[in-house]
Amino acid sequence: MTLNGKVAVVTGASSGIGKAIAYKLSEYGCKVVLASRSKEKLQMISDSLKGESMVAEMDVSSSNSVAAAFRRIKTEYNKIDILVNCAGVMPLTYLKNRHLEEWLETIEVNVKGTLRCIHEVLPFMKDQNSGHIVNIASVDGKEVYPGGAVYGASKAALIALSTAMRMELSPEFNIRITAIEPGTVDTDLRKDITDQELLDDKDYGNGEAKLKPENIADGVFYALTQPETVNVNEILIKPTGKS
Repeated sequence: MTLNGKVAVVTGASSGIGKAIAYKLSEYGCKVVLASRSKEKLQMISDSLKGESMVAEMDVSSSNSVAAAFRRIKTEYNKIDILVNCAGVMPLTYLKNRHLEEWLETIEVNVKGTLRCIHEVLPFMKDQNSGHIVNIASVDGKEVYPGGAVYGASKAALIALSTAMRMELSPEFNIRITAIEPGTVDTDLRKDITDQELLDDKDYGNGEAKLKPENIADGVFYALTQPETVNVNEILIKPTGKS
């Protein structure tokens, strides 16, 4: 299936996986809406893309911000074919160290932020009787470890949400849903960690096998380009050598 001319909204597009996805979709003809809080970074990316793009300043932790951004998208394009929910935070903490604000932020961005974007995109896709929503989850939503309780819970929620979305939205509105579950990716996401005990215990980045953001973008591209009759439910991507 060709992506040429399709309108794709990518949240968290200012860096890491979201940025890589934006480049990939632009390369194959999508009109890419770059969404995040970092307007200046988004403009630089927009200027470097091959195809048509739009910058949409959006804070997924704010319902008003998300709604306003989607109103601007409607004015510009009046359709959305693809939504990639990639905005996320990863402030890993040990529960015993009681980082409440970071726990709440994780749920606010990773779960509630995704729900806000789904809420705004559904009118487009229902009217079109078509669309594809990609939720960037994580292997941490399936494989629990000390320090990853809240982050893992947020990503498990996205995996469960994606399953229910397929049940409700695919038969009636022809909306396809894919959950992408990356393993360790070489991004700045772990710079969110402030729990010093956890940082002292874990060795992040030294000799650890990592995926590139482009590897995840390739997985998203694969799911999006399958025939309309095919819904790739989940893609679990790990570095070679990780079981």
